[in-house]
Amino acid sequence: MIQFSINEAYSKDLFFIENIKENFNSSGTLFIGGRNSIKLFDVNGKEYNVKAFKVPHLLNAFIYGFIRKSKARRSFEYASLLLKKGIGTPEPIAFVENKKWFGLRESYYISKHLEVELTFRELVKDPDFPDHETILRQFAQFCYQLHENGIEFLDHSPGNTLIKKDSNNNYNYYLVDLNRMKFHSTIDFDLRMKNLSHLTPKKEMVKIMSEEYAKCYGKASQEVFDLLWKYTSDFQSKYHRKKKIKAIIKFWKK
Repeated sequence: MIQFSINEAYSKDLFFIENIKENFNSSGTLFIGGRNSIKLFDVNGKEYNVKAFKVPHLLNAFIYGFIRKSKARRSFEYASLLLKKGIGTPEPIAFVENKKWFGLRESYYISKHLEVELTFRELVKDPDFPDHETILRQFAQFCYQLHENGIEFLDHSPGNTLIKKDSNNNYNYYLVDLNRMKFHSTIDFDLRMKNLSHLTPKKEMVKIMSEEYAKCYGKASQEVFDLLWKYTSDFQSKYHRKKKIKAIIKFWKK
């Protein structure tokens, strides 16, 4: 059984949405491969970005079919909510779920494809990227607005923020990979810093972001930096420890 919801602005493309499983398997241009694949499609002169989520195993199929909303549905609903709050994300078009008697099978999230200059990851990799400090400071302002709107983006990692320069030489930021978010009435200082701690391991970047966030938040920049760097260091330690454990397990499996 196919279930879907579509942005009314794209109702003329209903046939493509209703047949997304066949379209995804037979056509489109692969954009990102892997567990959750993304393909690009030209639909009536518009470029669509279609994310096909991994088919869940039996237990998760039941959970996402009958208990929790699917990742595709959450992505669509969260994107719509972000735009209402003035937070950038590619325009949502639809989500589609294929359900069987035992639960969810295939699911898709469809959005308007957005061409951008970079993601936050490029800033981490290349300290000499043009306008590096300006982009960082404007990104800190964006994060402040995100938190002021009560939004806790749980996958706030370097690859999940797209960055695009506008005609006024300002930078706009767009969140992707949206299925894990929490919405609060307010977010306290501690949670704000935890939410920013997965973005970069580079102390100089954290310092610049802390300075700009502090201006927005009305705190001393050193106080912001101290807490953000603590959580960043904690996250990096856990991350590298997990990598070592995985490497050891892989070695002993040989």
